[in-house]
Amino acid sequence: MNVNSQTYHSFTILLVCCAIMWGVQIVSAQTVDQRLKITAGTNITSLNNFKSTLKYEYEANTVLLHKLAEKNNWKLTDTLANGQKVALQEIGDDGSPLYYETFADEAGLVSRATTLNTNGLLGLNLDGENLEVGVWDSGIALSDHVEYTSRMHVGDEGAEVDKHATLVTGSIISTGIKREAKGVANKAKVISHDWSRDKIEVAEAAANGMLLSNHSYGIMADRVPDWYFGAYTKVAQDWDKIMFNAPYYLMVSAAGNAQKSNDNASPLFGRDNDGYDVLLGFTLAKNGITVAGANSEIDKHGNLKKASVSAYSSFGPVDDGRIKPDLAGNGSSILSTDSYSTTSYNLSSGTSMATPGVTGSLLLLQQYHEELYGSYMRAATLKGLALHTADDVDAPGPDYRMGWGVMNAKKAAELLFNKDYNSYITEETLANNTVFSMEIQAMEGETLSASISWTDMASTFVNKGELNNTMKALVNDLDIKITKDGKTFLPWKLNPGEASSNATNGDNAVDPFERIDIPNARGNYTITITHKGKLQNEFQEFSLILSGVQMNACSVEAPQEIEIDTVDEARLNLTWEQNNDALYEVQYRETNQQEWITEYVNENSFAWEGLNLEHTYTLRIRSFCSQNVASEFGYAMTFTFKGAETVLESFNTLNIAPELSFNVFPNPAFNAIQLNLNTTDTTMYRIVSTSGVELKMGKVPNSRIDVSDLPPGLYVLQVQDFGLKKSAKFYKY
Repeated sequence: MNVNSQTYHSFTILLVCCAIMWGVQIVSAQTVDQRLKITAGTNITSLNNFKSTLKYEYEANTVLLHKLAEKNNWKLTDTLANGQKVALQEIGDDGSPLYYETFADEAGLVSRATTLNTNGLLGLNLDGENLEVGVWDSGIALSDHVEYTSRMHVGDEGAEVDKHATLVTGSIISTGIKREAKGVANKAKVISHDWSRDKIEVAEAAANGMLLSNHSYGIMADRVPDWYFGAYTKVAQDWDKIMFNAPYYLMVSAAGNAQKSNDNASPLFGRDNDGYDVLLGFTLAKNGITVAGANSEIDKHGNLKKASVSAYSSFGPVDDGRIKPDLAGNGSSILSTDSYSTTSYNLSSGTSMATPGVTGSLLLLQQYHEELYGSYMRAATLKGLALHTADDVDAPGPDYRMGWGVMNAKKAAELLFNKDYNSYITEETLANNTVFSMEIQAMEGETLSASISWTDMASTFVNKGELNNTMKALVNDLDIKITKDGKTFLPWKLNPGEASSNATNGDNAVDPFERIDIPNARGNYTITITHKGKLQNEFQEFSLILSGVQMNACSVEAPQEIEIDTVDEARLNLTWEQNNDALYEVQYRETNQQEWITEYVNENSFAWEGLNLEHTYTLRIRSFCSQNVASEFGYAMTFTFKGAETVLESFNTLNIAPELSFNVFPNPAFNAIQLNLNTTDTTMYRIVSTSGVELKMGKVPNSRIDVSDLPPGLYVLQVQDFGLKKSAKFYKY
């Protein structure tokens, strides 16, 4: 049965009181209503209590660090020969000193985010405006750099300006005064912090409505014993607690650059020089996104042509077999802001630079979802969307080098746009001992993909010194399966004991994200979501994402044959051919008026009232197949109202001869579209995005146009020949 998502209410007074009690300035990244929607689902009491625990631990830890540093001659902070800053942050459960370091050796940045920006391929004009992201790093960014245009604010008093923090911040929000240094979300805001009180400050900001934070640093791999690698330790547990209690907040962290370090002499798999099993610290938190570095080539349409993991990027697995890293950022040396002066720039590299590209892309996807649907996604939905739409690399399924593949913000945005047409996204709640099930129809010949994602409780188990302990950290174990005609399809899974092997299908009992892919799907399938054992807290919120599905039977075509059904003294009833599952937009006016009057109807009929005899009117109609997918308006129909003698006439607003009927088929299209027009050597075409960005143009040989190089989406085709012009929309699979 379907279980409706738990409905939360906004506790305005509680939020404000907690903000005052914590001494936190309410962020200005969203409106008050938007922040309240986010924080309504936040367990503020638990976060407040946990923050107090973190503050107590931090103060006690600071005293202990100074004592042990003096006793053991440890440096509290240091600058390495390559300029990299390190700092003694904590003492591990086994007494090991845990140093934070920045991850910058060779670079990565998600280039597909540019397709969402102003003047980008999709024409969406998404730049992160009025949104805010937190950046924690080895220091704070240079706040008055010209690229930030007063959009960077300092969250820590007394913290030092830092080169690495400035580079990371610029990768997210640089305006683009120097074009090559333009940030992914170049109108967003950053609150910059140093890393010394990261958990405490993030808990405060998440309770206040922060959606995302970037962490391009981690624990130094060459200063810990081997059991730390792949282990679920207290630091991972702490971050999972924050994310579980703030379900709209997502942590994005760099995987690290230890692939060739030989730091783990006792890996769970292979030899110490294979690169596997070198992740540690908060990169192993269940609920965040850990970013690897990739070398990739993207074509002008935003399609991945080839990719490979960067030579520096740290591999998984987690000791319990979880898939980490989660995905990869598009890698190359990138230019960003430098702290030397307010106008300086520098090249930088590493998973440090792959991570802000992913963070910025995720911020744009939140912005787009809010524009389309009026709300932000839960963190589990956002994470699931990124993993669901990542570009797979090499063998099918995930791996322990780049997770689910190279992030594809373009594909993710298209999936959001086509929600309820050929994709589906829902946030649900599974109660204890219940089952979620739904029937779906696959789009013929496409890959049917179904994934579930959830924010899991922090595990009570914490590894305190056992090498390669495989105890799983997952608390609430949800399962997804797809069935058809007695056949069962199961999700991808990896085997940490054979970390270099390809993914297989089976029962995934360790990951809080599961995905099933069925190539060349046909017909109807049943999706079932269950759980193992007893759910902690008696329920588990989860997000379900589907692609390659036919969510309705609607055709993206404007009604063509509009007829008069009945006529009264001042009323005209119009009908047209039914388009299954469509919503119709009807626009009408007196012909001598400039403004259209708009109404929406669910049925294939419209009652036009208040008509005056001998007045001339115009009407046009288009179909909506989902909230966002619509046809062009059909030919406008004009008539002079004469009561029972009224006759409709086609009013061609595009100056093309009425006898030239124009259609595109197949629609939706696969590799080519055919026109039912006899074209000549002079017939030209243009294909533009729905926002007007020209993508292709040329002549129309044999009334056929190749569209195989276009990514999936909705397009406008314009055809012109000697002043005759016509346009139509088509959908490309």
